[in-house]
Amino acid sequence: MNRRFGSVVLDTAFRYLVPFILVYAVYVLIHGEDSPGGGFQAGALFGIAIVLEHLVHGDKAFLKIPGTWAVAVAGGGALFYGLIGLFCILSGGNMLQYGMLPLMQDVVERHVLGILGIEIGVTICVMATIVAIFNALTGREDLL
Repeated sequence: MNRRFGSVVLDTAFRYLVPFILVYAVYVLIHGEDSPGGGFQAGALFGIAIVLEHLVHGDKAFLKIPGTWAVAVAGGGALFYGLIGLFCILSGGNMLQYGMLPLMQDVVERHVLGILGIEIGVTICVMATIVAIFNALTGREDLL
């Protein structure tokens, strides 16, 4: 059953709106360590872009993440976050002491890369959680 709300107006609006949402999400993610925003906001924007595509295109959506996969991807984002903290601990620092990451850059660059890694993990987790909630509410948990 193809459940969709698409029409010519919605398809056109989707085509113009979603690329800007995705570009803004990348901007919020990259500039999250030195300005308002970051992983949670970027993940919410990515998740909303995927939800909008499901609403407009229905089962023919290009960005499909089934409910069971969405939960696994959310766990993968949390795992990525935890691994960065674990690498800091194994390198002799505290949890999320980015200057201790085992990278070849200087301390400032390691700190920036550590924060960006944390933001990416949070983004993935939030995006997948929003998609999993949407899939659960619409009964799409097992659709591929």
